[in-house]
Amino acid sequence: METELLAELRALKHRVPHLAGGLVASVDGLLVAHDTHGAEPTGLAAMTAASLGLAQRLADTTGQGEFRESLVRGEHGYVATYAAGGSCVLTLLAHPDVNVGRLHLEARRSAQRITALLSDALTPKESL
Repeated sequence: METELLAELRALKHRVPHLAGGLVASVDGLLVAHDTHGAEPTGLAAMTAASLGLAQRLADTTGQGEFRESLVRGEHGYVATYAAGGSCVLTLLAHPDVNVGRLHLEARRSAQRITALLSDALTPKESL
């Protein structure tokens, strides 16, 4: 499964110009797969879980429903997080000149594919 997730992260990087890297983490902050050069993936996965908890609470408290995504814009770029099923999240790092609309479009599609990959991995296979 990690190979397929890594392939999805790399494909996403090719589809979105100015995407620096990304990772898939569990909602508990455990690193599942990453393609992050220059960022420490284990720490980023843990921080993703912390920010996810706050984003989920904010969405719930304000009546916006279940968490779907969040975007942080910093001086040097973006950190975007997308729900990938109920147990994982996709976190992306992008340069400041990224097309944010394209980032959202492609990341949402990737999050759906990641959800399907995770679902397939957790589905018991019938023995022959």
